[in-house]
Amino acid sequence: MAQSQSTAPARSTSAPTEPTPFRRQPVQQRSAKRVALMLDACAELLDEVGYEALSTTMIARRAGVAVGSLYQFFPDKRAVVQALTHRNFDHFLEVVRQRLNAVDHTHWWDVVDSVLDIYVRMHRELPGFAQVHFGDVVDTHLLDEQRDNNAVVADSLIAMLDELLDLPAERLDLPIKLAVEATDALLKYAFRVSPDGDQAVLDETKELIRGYLEGKLGG
Repeated sequence: MAQSQSTAPARSTSAPTEPTPFRRQPVQQRSAKRVALMLDACAELLDEVGYEALSTTMIARRAGVAVGSLYQFFPDKRAVVQALTHRNFDHFLEVVRQRLNAVDHTHWWDVVDSVLDIYVRMHRELPGFAQVHFGDVVDTHLLDEQRDNNAVVADSLIAMLDELLDLPAERLDLPIKLAVEATDALLKYAFRVSPDGDQAVLDETKELIRGYLEGKLGG
C-alpha cells in the first residue's frame, strides 16, 4: 500500500470528523501531558479489566490525577476511550504512510503485507488496542458520527493509495472498502483462534486480499 497521475481529487487523510471527545481541549503543555497520562492509563486498564469494567475513577487513579481533573477534559469513560482510539488511528495512518512510501508498489502483496503487518503489530504490542481496535467494541461510529469505523479506515487508505498509485480514487473505492471489511472479519477470527493472531489465518488473509485486489485493480 509512482506518484499518482490521477486527476480525481484526493481524499483527505486528516483526523476523523467525529466531534471532539474532549470537554475542554488540552492547550497548554502541562495539560496535554496530563491528558496523555490519562490515555496511557486507559490503555493499560483496557488490557487488564476490559471496557465494561473500566471507570473514570480507575483511569484517574492509574494516571495519578484527581478524578475532577479527568472530568475537566472528559465527560465519561467513553470519551476517554474515544480519544485513545483517535490517537491510535492517527498512529496507524502515520506508520502506514511511512511504510507505503518505503515499499515497492509494483505488486499488491507489498501493499497488503505492509498494512496488515502494521495492524497485527499494533494488536499484539499496543496497550489497549486488542480490546477496542478502532472503536467497534464501544461504538461502530466511534471515529466518525457519519461513517462507521471501517469506512473511515477504508477512506483513509483510498486517499493514500490515490497519491501513491496510478489509479483513480473512484476505481479504488469499492475494492478497498470490500477488502477492509473482509480483512476486519478475518483478523477478528485470527485473534479469536489465538490471542497473538493465528499465523496460518493471517497468511491466508494476505493471500485472499492480494488476489482479490489484483483481480479487481491489476497487478
